Amino acid sequence: MKLQRFALRITLIIGLLSTIAQSIRFELESGHTKCIAEDIKSNSMTVGHYSIDNPNEGQPLPESHRITLRVTSAYGNSYHSSENVQSGQFAFQAVEAGDYMACFFAIDHQPPLKISVEFDWRSGVAAKDWSNVAKKDSVDAMEYELKKLADTITSIHEEMFYLREREREMQELNKVTNSRMAWLSVLSLFVCLSVAGMQIWHLKSFFEKKKLI
Repeated sequence: MKLQRFALRITLIIGLLSTIAQSIRFELESGHTKCIAEDIKSNSMTVGHYSIDNPNEGQPLPESHRITLRVTSAYGNSYHSSENVQSGQFAFQAVEAGDYMACFFAIDHQPPLKISVEFDWRSGVAAKDWSNVAKKDSVDAMEYELKKLADTITSIHEEMFYLREREREMQELNKVTNSRMAWLSVLSLFVCLSVAGMQIWHLKSFFEKKKLI
């Protein structure tokens, strides 16, 4: 009984700690593009599955229901590209950290139509196929949950270091920005004082020429 409670607690902890991305479903209008961003840290594994929902169940998808997908990094490097497909998947290890973009494009069609797309994008520990791990290692339920918990904790630990690094970069950027703003304020004050001095000098010269002072 205690063993079952412990296993249940481990399962609940994993459910709370893991950052598993649930699959999403969205509508894409023909001739338009929709992009979805995912923040991925470097050296993380990421996998994605996408497919078009069949509006006519039991029948083949119409030829008009096709999409083009391109996955790029924050620096514009392409990691996956497929054209005029009805379903597909991708998997790669992120070399660069940052926001990765998955952009879907539906081919133009007259009259316009809407395509329902289902997209599942996972990264980090969520991208690991735990069912295959359990089958491969032939572990029992407890070892399986402990292994999953260990990988989840490792992923969270790495995520914390990644967030700290991003925070440090933002602090450095704020310091540089504040320093530049301070110098800009001093320069603006100097320009204003110089203009005011030139105006006073000009008015004084004008009044002296007119013998008003």
